Amino acid sequence: MLHVSYATAPAPGTVNQDYVIAGPDWVAVLDGATPAPGVASGCVHDVPWLVRTLARSVAERIESALPLSEVLAEAISATMGAHAGSCDLADPNSPSSTISILRRSGDQLEYLVLCDSPIGVLHADGTVEVIHDDRTDHLPGGRPYSLEVVESSRNRPGGFWVASTDPAAASEALTGTVDVAGVRGVGMFTDGVTRLVEWYGRSWEELLASASEGGPASLLIQVRAAERAYGLPRPGKLHDDATAAWVVPVTLGEPAPASR
Repeated sequence: MLHVSYATAPAPGTVNQDYVIAGPDWVAVLDGATPAPGVASGCVHDVPWLVRTLARSVAERIESALPLSEVLAEAISATMGAHAGSCDLADPNSPSSTISILRRSGDQLEYLVLCDSPIGVLHADGTVEVIHDDRTDHLPGGRPYSLEVVESSRNRPGGFWVASTDPAAASEALTGTVDVAGVRGVGMFTDGVTRLVEWYGRSWEELLASASEGGPASLLIQVRAAERAYGLPRPGKLHDDATAAWVVPVTLGEPAPASR
């Protein structure tokens, strides 16, 4: 089984568009994409509805023997079915979400990462492995991206892939396995937390050490402090929804890690 602790908080003054859902042997972290001001999505639902519905659809399928990419593809299809009758699913600005999934299967941890909510694995020897789908960092023209570039790159070859209205996006996710025996813990983060690394000079080793030693909430405190102290090093939002999860494989009969 997995011992999961997490913390999540919205950007100040907003509704949280991140979401965490977990079971005994799995956990998923989602980050809904904030719509650009004035851009119509063709959908009567908001982004929190999308992430909740997608998360629940994943939960309904993840305890099957299906590979994680197929679990996600079916969940996207089910989510589409939940609003196909009321919304224009052909609209390229339909609500979307990143998603990262971790599932224990025997002596293996399976992972899936779609778009920029990375997973960091802290191995027993102290080394760190980062699974990061960074295709949003490599769109044409460089940052800041125009609305047109984002729209034309979303769920397109050579662009980036995200969970929205195309089940085929699931096959573009980064997937793999790691041996449970060699894992001390796994961190799962939305980009509201990984800006500590990408913007504010922290290392992935420091990020995972904070999650392990201080608990996920310590990272939320750190990121808000960094935002206030240093502002924006590149165009973007001063504050973003921030979510961190810390996951430790546990064998029955062993004490679970202390909650923080």
